[in-house]
Amino acid sequence: MSELFVVGISWRTAPVAVREKLAFREEEVADTLVALTRGQPVAEALLISTCNRVEVYGVAKPGADATGPVRDFLVQQRSIKLADIGDALYEHRGSAAVRHVFRVASSLDSLVVGEAQILGQLKAAYGVATTAGTSGALLGRCLERAFGVAKRVRSETLIARGSANVSSVAVDLAGRVFGDLAGKSILVVGAGKMSRLAAKHLYASGALRIVVTNRSPEKAEVLAREIDGVARPWAELEQLLAEADVVISSTGAREPILTKALFKRVAKARKWKPIMVIDIAVPRDAEPAIGELDGVYLFDIDDLDKVVAQNLAERAKAADHAGKIVEHEAGQFEQWIKTQGVVPTIRAMRSHFTKVADAEVAKALDQLARKDHSPAQQREVVQRVVQLVVNKLLHAPTAALRAGEDAELRAAVLCDLFGLDPDAVVSDRESQAAMDDTAERPEPRKVAT
Repeated sequence: MSELFVVGISWRTAPVAVREKLAFREEEVADTLVALTRGQPVAEALLISTCNRVEVYGVAKPGADATGPVRDFLVQQRSIKLADIGDALYEHRGSAAVRHVFRVASSLDSLVVGEAQILGQLKAAYGVATTAGTSGALLGRCLERAFGVAKRVRSETLIARGSANVSSVAVDLAGRVFGDLAGKSILVVGAGKMSRLAAKHLYASGALRIVVTNRSPEKAEVLAREIDGVARPWAELEQLLAEADVVISSTGAREPILTKALFKRVAKARKWKPIMVIDIAVPRDAEPAIGELDGVYLFDIDDLDKVVAQNLAERAKAADHAGKIVEHEAGQFEQWIKTQGVVPTIRAMRSHFTKVADAEVAKALDQLARKDHSPAQQREVVQRVVQLVVNKLLHAPTAALRAGEDAELRAAVLCDLFGLDPDAVVSDRESQAAMDDTAERPEPRKVAT
């Protein structure tokens, strides 16, 4: 029977300098999957390549071990040597592979537990594999179930509750103070990494009026274009502060740029209307004293770190519950896989039984069509058909049951399969039929016409 497997590398096993050696561009994935399933003992395959992981989820061809060939294939595709990535590559097979896929989809294997991005990335990878024709029945069923498990984890636990990075916490705080950010004026001071992340979170949260200012006007223009914002000159900082409801600052300056003296003027110009200042810079951009002014709500990096730590602690507790959900769902899926091994037998049994029944029904219909029959005669024909079908279906199992040395074991299996009670009282006629049924009975006499 075919086996699910995972071969990959992630943030858990290697730094980015190693992970990037195996990374695939989006436009490379489909062709890579086709080459993988054509040239290796791989029946089905999906490839996910993100900043934190590069993994192949696949189904080996019957009787084949695909993990070794897939390892070799990956390094050959990237034109590197296996030694270049050391022991960073890992593999999972069977039940371990199922659990891994479910944990990845549920964000239990993410750098930030509970983040939602990985589920979208996994769905996109599944879409590419489906389009490329490399995802079949088993892998497809596994991925669909994984998406269902992820949905259950997010709805039944608090794993996604609360932001888990400083930039998104900053945006959450702004939302708590002002509610809907859509009508608020946002000022982003600085255009570095932290400011960029915060601006993108603001934009994703529905903020439409975002102004960016930076000492380098070119960088301000680039960031403003990314978030449909407006870049304004650094020289207008005081005026921009007076117009803003929320200020997020991260400039990299060595000395505070948001001073108490500046904010006294800003607060007066605003007529003491509330303004929220979120300082995510280190060293700090804002003097702590501005938080003492009426209408000014100041949060610095330590305030945000405390919220992040609290949120992560809550996610860690939720991860325990989520892990139990994954274990249960993985067990259910493994049971489904095991049942697939008997599907051909079930199909053959149904086909055989149907052929026997159809053949006898055809004979009966042919006989009834020859001449009119009384209701009693029709009943006799139907009864004979039923008896013939029963005799033919039970002939082989009855003979096999009596022939083997393990007859009692076979009898117990049959009782379990068909829900039989051997101790039940049967009629003399039924008992005699059971005793006599060592061979297929001859057809009963034809109905007199």
